[in-house]
Amino acid sequence: MAPPWGRWVLGILLVVGGGLLIVFSALLGAVDIPVRLGLQILLNEISGGRLFPQSCAGTGTSAARCPVYTFIVWNLYLPEVLLALIVGAALGLAGGSLQGVFRNPLADPFLLGISSGGTLGAAIFYVYRVGVANADLYLPVFAFVGAVSTGLLILAVARGRYSSVETLLLTGVALANLLSAILSLVLLYNPTGSEQVTFWLLGGLGLADWQVDGIAFGTVLALGTLLCLYGRELNLLQLGSDVAQSAGVDAAAVRLRVILLASLITAVAVAFTGIIGFVGLVSPHIVRRIAGTDYRIVIPGSAAIGALFLLSARDISYLAFPGSLLPLGIFTAFAGVPFFLYLLYRQRRSAPMGGP
Repeated sequence: MAPPWGRWVLGILLVVGGGLLIVFSALLGAVDIPVRLGLQILLNEISGGRLFPQSCAGTGTSAARCPVYTFIVWNLYLPEVLLALIVGAALGLAGGSLQGVFRNPLADPFLLGISSGGTLGAAIFYVYRVGVANADLYLPVFAFVGAVSTGLLILAVARGRYSSVETLLLTGVALANLLSAILSLVLLYNPTGSEQVTFWLLGGLGLADWQVDGIAFGTVLALGTLLCLYGRELNLLQLGSDVAQSAGVDAAAVRLRVILLASLITAVAVAFTGIIGFVGLVSPHIVRRIAGTDYRIVIPGSAAIGALFLLSARDISYLAFPGSLLPLGIFTAFAGVPFFLYLLYRQRRSAPMGGP
């Protein structure tokens, strides 16, 4: 953990660097747009025309092409950037809170099989072509319902008399395998939907637009605010359920509520972008390295790191393969898998196999 002054410096660098990254990302996409032109378009649109009333003036862009560039920057690139930030924040929030609930540094938003439920919902949409004429509406709905249904099953187990953290984890693993088997049966019924489902499994920003961003932002803001309110309770849970109980915290109730909120916020992320792994796993660890283990800081910090992590994955995709946005899950996996193996190595060193 960095010293107090170092945390302030890192925080300032994070804010400044994050702001610059967002501006850079808004100019990056399938179509090359000159930096000056893109900045003028952004400032013109954000200020309502008060800054750079003629957004393409002085850039050598013809009057006929200027509206095209404006549409690309404002209606294609910027919604993509914002959706990446929103979904990254959602996954970071879910990862940080679940690691606190389970007291397990390897926990992440997809630990409980919620993503498998979302994938099954998306597969039903693709395979059976339900509401294909309104795909932008029905696809997120089917994925969200599938993810939330899985979360509700987990919560039913959590409310059981003999439930425990271990029971919840094992139930999530079992549900994930069961849903994967059902998914295989659905795809065998109609293999033509397998290509779309495969793309969904790797995650992407294809649904991004201003309406989707607005819905996702409002939902994630509400659920994320509620999760942040449980920072004190999660701090006490790290000391054990008995200690938390003696401090006036109902451990079972807190666990139930946090899992519910994390399930809902993960379902929102899955509904709009598909399966993007490792963001929720990596982000809380970075925050803990910078700012310590206080969950009042870890949870909102994980949102910020998760947002920038996923946005960076989008940018790397465009830089590595100009002209197309590949599934983001590929790039988050390249960063997340080595980090996951490092965590496993640390866990093994601290508690070797066969030890206590």
